[in-house]
Amino acid sequence: MSRRSFLAAGATGAAVTAGGCVDRVQSVVGQAGSNQLSVSITTVPADADRQNVRIANRLKDHLEQVGIGVSMDMRSRSEMLSAVLIDHDFDIYVGLHPADYDPDFLYEALHSTFASEAGWQNPFGFTRLYFDRLLEEQRQLDGEKRNRRIESILWGLAREKPFEPICVPDEYRVASTDRFEGWEDGDLATRYGYLGLEPAEDVDDLHALVTDSRLTTNLNPLSAPYRNRGTTIDLLYDSLGTEHGGEVTPWLATSWEWTEESRDAATATPDRAATRTATITLREGCQFHDGEPVTAHDVAFTYRFLADTSLGRAPIQSPAPRYRGHVDIVDEITVESDNELTITIAGEQAVGERAFTVPILPEHVWRKRVDQYASDSEFTAPQGEWAVVTADNIPPVGSGPFQFDERTEEESLVLTRFDDHFTQRDDVALPEATVDELRFTVDPGSAASIGRVADSNADVTASMLSTHSLPAIPDSPAVKRLQSPSRRFYHVGFNVRNAPFSNSHFRRAITQLIDKEAIVEEVFYGNATPAATPVTGEWIPSSLEWGGEDPVTPFPSSDGDLNVEAAKAAFERAGFRYDDNGRLLED
Repeated sequence: MSRRSFLAAGATGAAVTAGGCVDRVQSVVGQAGSNQLSVSITTVPADADRQNVRIANRLKDHLEQVGIGVSMDMRSRSEMLSAVLIDHDFDIYVGLHPADYDPDFLYEALHSTFASEAGWQNPFGFTRLYFDRLLEEQRQLDGEKRNRRIESILWGLAREKPFEPICVPDEYRVASTDRFEGWEDGDLATRYGYLGLEPAEDVDDLHALVTDSRLTTNLNPLSAPYRNRGTTIDLLYDSLGTEHGGEVTPWLATSWEWTEESRDAATATPDRAATRTATITLREGCQFHDGEPVTAHDVAFTYRFLADTSLGRAPIQSPAPRYRGHVDIVDEITVESDNELTITIAGEQAVGERAFTVPILPEHVWRKRVDQYASDSEFTAPQGEWAVVTADNIPPVGSGPFQFDERTEEESLVLTRFDDHFTQRDDVALPEATVDELRFTVDPGSAASIGRVADSNADVTASMLSTHSLPAIPDSPAVKRLQSPSRRFYHVGFNVRNAPFSNSHFRRAITQLIDKEAIVEEVFYGNATPAATPVTGEWIPSSLEWGGEDPVTPFPSSDGDLNVEAAKAAFERAGFRYDDNGRLLED
């Protein structure tokens, strides 16, 4: 009997009438001691992410060695993200976390406020008051004080383990040098990778290959199951600022100026946070792709809409399943004129500027959609699941450097240059679209994509290449190997809402089974970095730098293999027991 079956049986027993209730409950409880503990691992198949499923299979093997029953729950990318992020229907999953340039992404990932919400905000259901306090405090601090709070958060995460970082992959792509120069100046995981390129004479189109077809079926910037980092969204929509190299600089805004905080941040409390106000000036004369002007009213609408996609029409607020943590810090917005507004945030400047990276949405489009569904007196807007946030949003109406042209589902997406975009102006020193057409074509896999670029049948691989395909990159001056820094990390996530995953000792016992060094060498062929934390670069405290093993749950090795007896001892210390056949029993 699986763990879920046992829980269902317990619920059924509790619901029977008093006449048979005692015998029934005693029967179920009496059987509990002989049931093997079973778990399900949710992942994607190899044709979606070979590394992901190989990590899942290694974990499955080690779990079975320590006496745990395991089933694999294989789903497509969007189905897996729906199960994990929207429905919270999983035990354990293996995935690639989008992360972000600033560790404030941990606020939405772990704060208990978001434990019941849909989206990347706390899909684990993790709730710890001391953690909430640390997450709130890091927003109020800067410099060394903030670094110390973040170190405390990272150490708490290493002990609690609602999820376990495994490694940060090296991101490789390939580009043809026949038709374009300037590939090394941008990061193809961002809008900068597709802007400012130098095409050869008479070249007016850019052909990019992707191994993920989701961008051909859904272009809704709010859809958690269909968005990873949102590179395509950043080409279709503008944001006030754009992140490049870890810094947020003006994009749709020409500038912003911060006032001093309203009171001393040192005396701030979670109930009464210090605030700062940014006065933001927009570029004049900007338009959406349908010709409507972009104004400060659209900006104000965007932040209010992301905070409640029902716009106050539903009985309960329905925050967007994406960008939740970005806008949660916004305290007040005031429109001063069509091109100027103020945004007050409850935190420090660095965290506030992260809020400036959300896509600006046209009020006339999205308000109309809300009105369409909210006319019914019985209107509700289930968070993350109602039509406005799940619709495909095709054709999208943004104001970005490219606009939608056409798509063929599962095959291709075509964007065309938006000639009225502000980056096309002579007095704007930002990279612009240099081709008339940008075509994304779905290719079956990384190796095939490399071959098409090498044969001059495509210009670039937009998707990160799978590590097994890297040897296929030809040693040719016509093909450039592009490496970009990655913030995304492979990880194992736990649904801590349910036993036994609500037990941190049990989670630690599982994470000790993950041999990160071996995964990097045998799954990624050395093209990744083992990780003890979900942050990268300068944000990793020296106390948590990778030193060959996890600082809290080192892999119990015996000549390179799992030391099964040592691993089992960790489960016994967590309060679990084994039967005579070596099966771990349900608690």
